Formats: sequence, structure tokens, C-alpha cells
Amino acid sequence: MASRFGEFLKNCRLKQEWTLRDFSRRAGVDPGNYSKMERGLLPPPKGREKLVEYAGHLGLEEGTDDWLTFFDLAAAEAGMIPEDIAGDANFLERLPLLFRTARGQKLEDKELLDLVDYLRGTSKESE
Repeated sequence: MASRFGEFLKNCRLKQEWTLRDFSRRAGVDPGNYSKMERGLLPPPKGREKLVEYAGHLGLEEGTDDWLTFFDLAAAEAGMIPEDIAGDANFLERLPLLFRTARGQKLEDKELLDLVDYLRGTSKESE
């Protein structure tokens, strides 16, 4: 799986068996700028509308793993939290635990179990 938005974007285009120019023509985008985005020299579009447009041209279907990966990578490269997660107040409360875990800091056992339960959807609050 691609770990960067541009790499994922390129892989999606190649799955359609389109050259960069083919895709650019179909999507009505400048091939030079699109190439820079695929190579990670330009960031992903900031607006959801443009991302939805690209996803549609790439044949990504809403709700699929590829759709979510596309939007998650775009948000991550913009330093943002994906919209669907940002709207989940219970998850946002646990973000500091996730950040501390990612930094390798030790969590209390209860904090770690609470985070794991929530992520698995088995916490009392997720019911």
C-alpha cells in the first residue's frame, strides 16, 4: 500500500491504465502540476470538492478502502485529521493517548485498554 498521497494517486491512475496525459485530459488538469502532485512536489488539493472530483475520475467508489485511503492520505499530508474522525467527539478525546503512544510514551494500563477498546468499537461509549 502506498504511504504517500502522490504515490497512491499514481497507483490509482495506473490501475486505470492511463498515461499522465490521458488522465490530465479527462480530468481537465494541467499535466505538469498533476505530475508534481504525483511526485510529492505539490501537496494534495485542500478542498474536498476537488478531491472528490479526482477520486471520481480515478474510479474510486465512496466508502471503499481505496476511497478512505485516498482521503486519509490527503488529510495526513495536509497535517489534518480526516473529516469523519474530526467529527467524532469521543475519538477526539482519546487523540492525546494516541499521540503519546505514537511517541513511544508509556500509558497507564487503563488508558491503553480504553484506547484499544474504543478503536475496536468495544468500549461502553461506542455502544
